[in-house]
Amino acid sequence: MTSSPSLPSVPAQADPGFEIGWDFAHYRLVPPVEQLLPGNPVRDGWEAGQVVFGMRTLRATPHVKKWLQLRLGAWMRGKAFELVQVTPNFLERIDVDVCPITGQALTRGTGADTDASVDRVNNQAGYAAGNLAVMSVRANRAKSAYDWRDAAAFVRQIEAGQLGEIDGLGAREWARLAALMSCCTPLSHAEAANLPLLVLPPPRLRVLNPVQAVQAGLTLCFARADRAPKIDVLVRIFPVGVQFEARSFMTTLLARRIAAGPAATSAQLRAALESAWCETLLIRRWKRAALRMSPASCEAVAAVLPAAASGFAPMRYLSFEQATEGWSLDTGGRVVSEGLCENQGFARAAVSRAAERLAQPQVIPSIAIEADRSLAI
Repeated sequence: MTSSPSLPSVPAQADPGFEIGWDFAHYRLVPPVEQLLPGNPVRDGWEAGQVVFGMRTLRATPHVKKWLQLRLGAWMRGKAFELVQVTPNFLERIDVDVCPITGQALTRGTGADTDASVDRVNNQAGYAAGNLAVMSVRANRAKSAYDWRDAAAFVRQIEAGQLGEIDGLGAREWARLAALMSCCTPLSHAEAANLPLLVLPPPRLRVLNPVQAVQAGLTLCFARADRAPKIDVLVRIFPVGVQFEARSFMTTLLARRIAAGPAATSAQLRAALESAWCETLLIRRWKRAALRMSPASCEAVAAVLPAAASGFAPMRYLSFEQATEGWSLDTGGRVVSEGLCENQGFARAAVSRAAERLAQPQVIPSIAIEADRSLAI
């Protein structure tokens, strides 16, 4: 009995554009016509892959097509793309049915503004696990190259000037974008502690700031439909001097969960808890606890929170280095150039896989919580 030979892999040290074309051929897909000009490395890889694979190709699912589209877009703009964790299967696991920004049901392949799209949460980081979320085309297009502070400024401009929208989004939607983007942006403790959690973390998002990791983790504990967490258990993971404030905050969260009704689904509970973060009372009680803690104490709470919340909120603790692996924060999300590779007029940045990341600033704490609905019991 002989084993069937495995499909060939892409040639070692191939150009990223060549690799993309090779994978288009691997799934028997044709790259966009603008990539098929002579000398384009995508075309070179596609033609080489066709010769090697022949009819021995793989099935192209919608998530495979999205994966190739993201890689191609990143390569054309010189953005870093992490290939080990960001796979078609990963894109399938982060998929959602409702846009976290607009609240509208997502459509697929209709060409409408409500179609689902994948985008980086922090535009100053690369396409990597923990920095990607599914949202509507409308939200993605408005988000463009802005950061969370831009989004927050748009909220103030709309409210001060009584404007209806900026780039197609209203104040509520820009506020939700700012909240989401802040989770993937290293912030000072005081800055992060003062932000309301207007959007619960989508699947597999990594929350980089310790105080926001605690904030999100505790809120997710109350989003389970079949049972509520024991507040006493969660209070005990906090420093003694903050336990009263932590209990007061979680009691308020529990009240909002109960108000949603005994028949509320997980989706309805999430929506109710996000709405609760618009209330002055909940924000005030959260700040009383958060601002009495240091980044180190928040990090300590976040480290034990997954165990304390076992069965309620699917989370895991990651160091900052683990959480931002492949994010290319030191280069603003761009690939590290080893010089320009010229191929009949095509100039592009080459990926330097061996480049070492620069040391992170000392003000950035080493913490992340990864929320993943697919791991829920």
